[in-house]
Amino acid sequence: MSTSSSPGSERDQERDHDHELPLHTPSVASLSLAAAIALIAWLAVAAQADITIGRMLARGLSVLEGLERMSSYLTNLTVFISAICFSCVATRARSPFARFFRQPTVVTAIVVYMVFVGIAYNVLLRYLWTPSGYRALVNECLHTVVPALAALYWVLFVPRFHLRARQCALWLVYPLCYLFVTLWRGSVSDFYPYPFINVSELGYAHALLNATLLVLGFVTLMGVFIAINQRRPDLNMPETGEQNDQTRAEP
Repeated sequence: MSTSSSPGSERDQERDHDHELPLHTPSVASLSLAAAIALIAWLAVAAQADITIGRMLARGLSVLEGLERMSSYLTNLTVFISAICFSCVATRARSPFARFFRQPTVVTAIVVYMVFVGIAYNVLLRYLWTPSGYRALVNECLHTVVPALAALYWVLFVPRFHLRARQCALWLVYPLCYLFVTLWRGSVSDFYPYPFINVSELGYAHALLNATLLVLGFVTLMGVFIAINQRRPDLNMPETGEQNDQTRAEP
């Protein structure tokens, strides 16, 4: 009597661990949308870098200090990560690095980050300044266009996946690390990128309260995406051709 697992169960285990986007034969629409998101994100990041570095150079500071200032904003970091992720999806790259970014759980986490950035900006920050011309276009790409397109891609092309509690917890690493590093950098440089976590003006108690509310908002947004995921088609459902092959193989 054989004690080895059946080929079918082995295939199921492989599906559970090795899936990455786009699944099976990707549609032209899915690849085109992923490519559009990647292109817009890269152009927006490059344009924002040009604006920020130019402003810092005008103040007599260095390019490195300009990059440091740019990296202090959650929007810039998140759009940069989104550009990498959707580039991997659009090109169907096969390297371990690209396969990591093509996992549905990773794509979903990045989309949640991007949507959170869009909501936070449009609710809390939009009316604090009014850019015009070129800067307004870059600003909209960063805070509205990329988040909206990322959410659209997720709705249309990311099917249901199996999410473990540990993976949900890992989604919090990025925003919590950003918050910790931002508060630490602010304590050293006295620069805080967002007014609601400006310890110099609000004090630690008020700034940490605001930060806690933002984290709770992010967790709520995570919950919305997880709930929607549970109603999606199952990622582990085999293709029709595969089902027919299995049926023919049965005695």
